[in-house]
Amino acid sequence: MPDTNIDNNKITLVSIIAGSTSDKDVYEKAEKVLKENKITFELQIISAHRDPEKLDEYLKSCQSLVYIAVAGLSAALPGVIASKTNKPVIGVPVSAKLGGLDALLSIVQMPPRVPVACVGIDRGENAAYLAIRILNLLKK
Repeated sequence: MPDTNIDNNKITLVSIIAGSTSDKDVYEKAEKVLKENKITFELQIISAHRDPEKLDEYLKSCQSLVYIAVAGLSAALPGVIASKTNKPVIGVPVSAKLGGLDALLSIVQMPPRVPVACVGIDRGENAAYLAIRILNLLKK
């Protein structure tokens, strides 16, 4: 666990948002790493396309410090989240179609002022490790 100024028992540090339960194999990799490192997190299944109002509501109420957004196909979820927050967003492209290249390109081609970090295709574990490194910046 990072040595932070924030009590890890009182705040959820990382929010994993997946566009679909079909991305389970990928977001479970992130969950495993966060659990092993005793980082508090929550998982939400919210599609940027099918549930935009639900996503807006969640982002307005979410206190997490880092978002991990797992998305395949058009992979709009990470960019939509980044457009609505000033917190770090880590995109995880899923190999749903075209070997995941469609999702990868969608995530890395963000317009100016909408930054999204991106890890490799299906690399949920790397997203968690990157989130931990970001949280380590809060060290005392």
